[in-house]
Amino acid sequence: MAIADDLKKTLTDPTPLYFAAGTADLAVQQAKKVPGLIEQLRAEAPARIEAVKNTDPKAVQEKAKGKAKEAQEAVTATVAEVLGAIDAKKIGETAQDLALRGVGVAAEYAVKAKEAYDKVAEHGEQTVRAWRGEVSEEIVDIAVVVEPEAEPVAAEPVAEPAAEPAPKKAPARKAAAKKAAAEPVDGS
Repeated sequence: MAIADDLKKTLTDPTPLYFAAGTADLAVQQAKKVPGLIEQLRAEAPARIEAVKNTDPKAVQEKAKGKAKEAQEAVTATVAEVLGAIDAKKIGETAQDLALRGVGVAAEYAVKAKEAYDKVAEHGEQTVRAWRGEVSEEIVDIAVVVEPEAEPVAAEPVAEPAAEPAPKKAPARKAAAKKAAAEPVDGS
């Protein structure tokens, strides 16, 4: 029965759909930036093409030779250092240390991936609500705090007592709030 429950939970979880909606919305937002980038490239392209035309091939070749020579010297020095420091016991300890670091890094990336997934899914949920025209939960929470819930209505009609009940304080507060909102506020 646990498999059926797991399957039911998986099939009724809307998070992957919210993730897809959030991804689509973020893609649309990024796509809206493309025309501006194309216009910028179009404006910069002639200057870049002219700069490439005006470069001296010999100067580029000399610069590339210099960089290649520097890289070769750095690699040679590194290889000499590594070969000089070879020790079987040290290699084993280093390999074990690297393996443990790899596990830690993998766990860290898994946590970051889950956080990013949840963030995009939350964005997708808000996007779906906006598409549906639903109000966000924060607005509902604020409304509940500002306006206390209405008293529950009884299922059966209750006979009213002959004497009038004492006036409630809530209408007085609402009237005072309306009066305060109607009065002009002095900026001085």
